[in-house]
Amino acid sequence: MRRHIVIGAAALLTAAVAACSSSASSSSGSTASSAKAPSGTLVISDSQGTQWNCSFNPFNPSNLATGVTFGQVYEPLVFVNTLQSGKTTPWLATAWAWSNNNKTLTFTVRNGVKWNDGTPMTAADVAFTFNLLKKYPALDVNSVWSVLQTVTQSGANQVVMTFKAPSVPYFYYIGDQVPIAPEHIWSKIANPVTYADANPVATGAFMVNPCTPQNITYAANPHYWQPGEPKIAKVLYPAFTSNTPANTYLATGKAQWGSQFIPNIQSVYASKSADNHYWFAPIANVSLIPNLTVPGLNNVAVRQAMAYAIDRNKVSQIGEYGEEPPANQNAIVTPTFSSWMNSQAAAQYNYSYNPAKAEQILTKAGYTKGSDGIFAKGGQKLSFSVINQGGFSDWVAAMSVIQSDLKAVGIQITPQNLANNDFLARLYSGSFQLAYNNETGGPTPYYEFRQWLYSANSAPIGKNASTNWERYINPATDALLNAYATTTDPATQQHIMDQLQQVVLSEVPFIPMTQEVAWYQYNTGSFTGWVTPSNPYALPGQYLGPDEGQVLLHLAPK
Repeated sequence: MRRHIVIGAAALLTAAVAACSSSASSSSGSTASSAKAPSGTLVISDSQGTQWNCSFNPFNPSNLATGVTFGQVYEPLVFVNTLQSGKTTPWLATAWAWSNNNKTLTFTVRNGVKWNDGTPMTAADVAFTFNLLKKYPALDVNSVWSVLQTVTQSGANQVVMTFKAPSVPYFYYIGDQVPIAPEHIWSKIANPVTYADANPVATGAFMVNPCTPQNITYAANPHYWQPGEPKIAKVLYPAFTSNTPANTYLATGKAQWGSQFIPNIQSVYASKSADNHYWFAPIANVSLIPNLTVPGLNNVAVRQAMAYAIDRNKVSQIGEYGEEPPANQNAIVTPTFSSWMNSQAAAQYNYSYNPAKAEQILTKAGYTKGSDGIFAKGGQKLSFSVINQGGFSDWVAAMSVIQSDLKAVGIQITPQNLANNDFLARLYSGSFQLAYNNETGGPTPYYEFRQWLYSANSAPIGKNASTNWERYINPATDALLNAYATTTDPATQQHIMDQLQQVVLSEVPFIPMTQEVAWYQYNTGSFTGWVTPSNPYALPGQYLGPDEGQVLLHLAPK
């Protein structure tokens, strides 16, 4: 079911550097004269392990992780398809161009777009949004202001962004990953960081109407700027606290779009109806995350031992039923990004399952095993808690394997299976010893490496880190990530990625367990226009923004 996708940086860069045409594409090509009223109700099934808090703040990492706001409600300037070599589609911007040796990026903002309250959207809103992220760094979840210098409106419909250095790869974050917010609403908010945004005013094809702890209802936006869109009248997103009832919804056809783990998916889901289908494209890594400020875990020897001690194949088979392949310590997702793999470095470290080597590393580092079978040094036992998503049955099963493997080499971990909101709050604030989670990645491996390793994405313990939850700080690694952003030469980019893989192999700031796939189940009985391996027009995981909005615009009732 997996399609071999090879995504190259050069294609993304070429697309980003070029100015683009002025029309956004959707599946129907509808015009005002042929437009029909939206109809039908689509039901999403994606267990988040919690009830809804009815917050739709598009700059809140928790909301971005659950797919409740970005894409279908708030929209970006450009859509970048990571499954089609970074193909770009104009969205709230109709065109863009780099100049000044790739240190200036000028966007032309689309005319005729309205916020869902009927107010026109303008270039002023775009400039305001980016400067809002500068004023409140907690909103800048991808640290775009680490490279931006100024963002200003120019004339009636242009926004000019200047950069501290050439920064073409940042086009993905700036064009695709920043939701545009209305100045007439957000300029009046006292604290945008804590703002719930329960009734969001945005440009997307759908409006929240209403939200309860049990269900979010999205209704078609009557002011939407694309004629004939959306074709669906209503989208329901029920809250599920565990996978089991959500899986039943999918298998029985009560929900049409799923984005979750289903054990024995062929028998439990696909065999139940000829209309039930699935596709899992690998996009990033699910990793065991050590808090690098915690004694013991701040010792690289301990982290290396853990990387050798865990049988990733077993984690994949028992935790994920093989639906997510085992990861590698290079942190390169295969086959999606196989061309980027530093095979020489992988062979040098050879992080295959090797419990004996794990114990040798700990002994050499001065640890001794006590009568309880747990290694200790200076009175400090290698005993840690690990936070996990309690509602994700696959992650709970995977953690049981990890716990058993580590215990076998003298490292004790105690899982804490938490509700989603509690888990994310502790993850972002650094209130954990070990954690289990994934990053989102991007069009090349650079983007996931930047999420894990870039210092600007971290934060002191007690303050929220947008990514880099392990609190990895290394100026030399920052320099590599920054150097990648200043070049468009594929050979130079590959050389930098080779060095970044060396960092992950030698320092083990995180330990990839399985390859994160874009979980995706879909039922063709009532709707057409689904993402397929032969037509990968967007990432199909419902929780991946802004791609979710693209999928909803392609779907139509039969």
